[in-house]
Amino acid sequence: MSAGAYRTVRMPMSRDDARSLRAGDMVLLDGEIVITAGLPTHQRILACAEEGRDPPIDLRGGSLLHLGSYSRDTADGGLEVLYMNPTTSTRFNPLMPRLIRHFGLTTVGGKGGLDAACAEAMREVGCVYLSFLGGGAPLHSAAIRAVRQVAWNDLVAHYRLVRLAVEGLGPVTVGIDARGDSLFDRLSAGAAARMPDILAQLARDRAASGG
Repeated sequence: MSAGAYRTVRMPMSRDDARSLRAGDMVLLDGEIVITAGLPTHQRILACAEEGRDPPIDLRGGSLLHLGSYSRDTADGGLEVLYMNPTTSTRFNPLMPRLIRHFGLTTVGGKGGLDAACAEAMREVGCVYLSFLGGGAPLHSAAIRAVRQVAWNDLVAHYRLVRLAVEGLGPVTVGIDARGDSLFDRLSAGAAARMPDILAQLARDRAASGG
């Protein structure tokens, strides 16, 4: 499918855009995103929220995407992103509901989805989860246009909080929509429904082979 066949969404995503998307929709992203792959980074952001401090990059009404920016420091003190790839979002399940609610995030994402508590927080504020192609680093990296801001330089590069300008990032799939509908839950339910038949067939196969 050509890029022209996908809806392009401006980032930071508006609340109206977030609520208009449905689980299974595929979109391209233009604008600015905030990314990190680090659990310590999420813990620092949460500390800011709990202590009434602003994080070094503004997250209010914006995005927090679980993408690792594998980068190197430049001679002028900047950061050059060599490639970008999603990390597993479930690592952040315990922290994300509070972050989603406190900052009123409209967009989170990565790979693997988030749990029911996160989906409920997303439903409350009007936020979507975007599923990025695992192993799609060339595709994701080609969309980067500029590094706008980098925070917490004491962390390794892919744990830093980074604000990027992107164009045509994706296509990405709406894995959980702002109504709480989750593709991941559908897949899990489908797999669970098929499990008895699979186990029964395995038992028949064992019996037939004399195992």
